[in-house]
Amino acid sequence: MHQCCKYKQGRYICNIVSNIAQIFIMKKLFTLQRFALVFAAGAVLSACHKDHDHEQFDEKKEYRYVRVLVSDEASNQVTQIIPADASIATFEARHPMATLYRSATNRYAALVYGSQNTTQFFDTGLDWHDGHVDTKGTPKWAAIIAEGARPSYFKSRGKTAAIFNDQDGTLSFGDENSFHTSGARFSRVNAGLPAHHGAFELFDNGNIAVSTVGGTATSPNRVKIINSSGATMHESTVEGARLHGSASDGANAVFGSFTDATQATGGVLVVNQSGQQRMIANPDGFGATRLGTILYAKGANKFVGFGGTKGAYLIDLAANRITPIYEGNDAYQCKVDYAGKNLLVLTLDGKLRVYDLVTMNLKKEGVITNAVAASEAMKPVLEATEKFAYLAVPAAGEVHQVRLTDFNDVVKHAVTARPVRLTLLGFESNESH
Repeated sequence: MHQCCKYKQGRYICNIVSNIAQIFIMKKLFTLQRFALVFAAGAVLSACHKDHDHEQFDEKKEYRYVRVLVSDEASNQVTQIIPADASIATFEARHPMATLYRSATNRYAALVYGSQNTTQFFDTGLDWHDGHVDTKGTPKWAAIIAEGARPSYFKSRGKTAAIFNDQDGTLSFGDENSFHTSGARFSRVNAGLPAHHGAFELFDNGNIAVSTVGGTATSPNRVKIINSSGATMHESTVEGARLHGSASDGANAVFGSFTDATQATGGVLVVNQSGQQRMIANPDGFGATRLGTILYAKGANKFVGFGGTKGAYLIDLAANRITPIYEGNDAYQCKVDYAGKNLLVLTLDGKLRVYDLVTMNLKKEGVITNAVAASEAMKPVLEATEKFAYLAVPAAGEVHQVRLTDFNDVVKHAVTARPVRLTLLGFESNESH
């Protein structure tokens, strides 16, 4: 790098060169020779600024505004990592073993404590505005608290946040605009749902697709659509069995399900915000298995279903079919990357496979971590951005940051003794004011 682009010295010398150029212009000394000198000075000035910017935002590093949040199995300590500079900050949560969810705005994380009937919220202080990131204060806990009877799943759309409470079948709602209001609490909505381990999705029109129990079933087997006050907008028209896992693109909600009460075959229940419902069956020969995790890849506008004993499958709503991406009973982590363009599948042998969800091609595969036993209770947890995969490794007390173009390039961040939950926050951007 040119010496003038070292921060202080470079700024000083570049300013001198700029001033010389301005003096020549002001005095109108436009001989060919002096014009050439001015042109050269401008080129040096431009190069200095470009090199200085490159020094700030090295393309080999993670985006400046990406954050990694980690919770621990036994400790109340929550760790925030800023991968771009490897800095670490710790925060004292209410309880250990928080289940982490990212808000739709990417600014907040919800920390759900099912056994303690509480959810608290962590604020990165990062806010997207007109193509750049605004920093609104330091990372901290939000003031608002959500209290409910055994909270389970958290969902958000826009600035609306919602939680399903398993023990009484209620939903809790909050608005991000009030997250820092002292004494604020989530409101509770009772839609007449029975107590069950529920699943739900928020639609763009403000309504909610939510699971319920019908007939003599004791597990969720139907989905109806309610509004934010709990009133029924559309009744269920299709019965499934043991619904579990869901995702939405805003207009359609997809739920993992068995196709009927016999639980001999599985599929996915597709619910449109207009009230239309249909079942898409699993591929022939799939057996008595349900895809218990449903993902939506925004960047590719595709749904993916995952089952620990089956692998990863593309759910094609237009073609009304489910087709394999990775088939195998050894996959234990299946995640869509931050932008929703790639799918990452991690298997028990430590191998990571990265699929382009636009072309459906396998982009890269290779070993990134030690093999784990299928019986191991707390296996590594995976998330990814465009540039890196992040792996919380409970046995090591570390988060491993693996470059996706070179699996041998690994940065290990020491965190808590047993990191077991991981989520990404912030923005894949270097742009600020």
